[in-house]
Amino acid sequence: MVSPACLLGIDWGTSNRRAYVLGGGGNCLRKYEDAQGALAARGHFADSLHALRQQLEVDASVPVVMSGMVGSAQGWQEVAYLDSSVALMRLPETLVPVSGAPGCFIVPGYCYRDHGSVDVMRGEEAQLLGALLLGHGDGCYVLPGTHSKWVEVAGGTVARLTTFITGELFAALRAHGTLAPLMAEGGDDPGALRDGACRAQDAQALTHTLFEARASVVSGASSAGRTRSYVSGLLIGTEFAGRQLGGAAPALRLIASPALAAPYRAVAQMLGHDTELIDPDQAYCAALARFMEAV
Repeated sequence: MVSPACLLGIDWGTSNRRAYVLGGGGNCLRKYEDAQGALAARGHFADSLHALRQQLEVDASVPVVMSGMVGSAQGWQEVAYLDSSVALMRLPETLVPVSGAPGCFIVPGYCYRDHGSVDVMRGEEAQLLGALLLGHGDGCYVLPGTHSKWVEVAGGTVARLTTFITGELFAALRAHGTLAPLMAEGGDDPGALRDGACRAQDAQALTHTLFEARASVVSGASSAGRTRSYVSGLLIGTEFAGRQLGGAAPALRLIASPALAAPYRAVAQMLGHDTELIDPDQAYCAALARFMEAV
């Protein structure tokens, strides 16, 4: 007998959408991913959700909890950010009902302010809650992606949040401009990745070190085949330099797929940091199981 669905959870990002069907006890029955992100679904989120329910054979009576860009100004319904002082464990209390869609809820993101600096996140907060529920506790979490997040969790709250536009910038450099032809050549080069990350620790302006990558090739000091990995290392290394992780080299908890985490683990090892890999699906489903108790 197939277990009945008790909750449909959706990580609704800008470009992609990941759905999880949970049964009794919070066990994940099915996972599904497509390209119907917030941009594709804009203007017809209700219809998009209806089609997803049909695809996954989830009855209309099953509640839905959504996180990510679905709660942004470009999403289904804009939901105000929570202040970073709100504990992650309180997220189930803060779910916002979707107007005109009974049984549908959106997880608010977080806004972090510090001496005039402002940073935000939508979607990652659910994975962080899941990590805590899985027993990982306080510490430094890294969530690589289009907009890479570095989050210090202390006392169960977001004590510090720093976002880097790493994935988006890498994609833009690879598609446009003078570095694009060079980045199209070659494959993964661990040595070039380390060299780029090492160069980033010199605290030179990124706009200069990126041009330096091209200058090295046209001058004959480096080969084009190393450029993609070098730029990747340079951008990831800039994250580490920007976070100024020093002293006892704290362990980093990476919430990411093995493929996405691999270059971060390589750079972390080079800089003397231990890493712990947390499966993003497991973390998200752990959070959904807790949300299921609140809807």
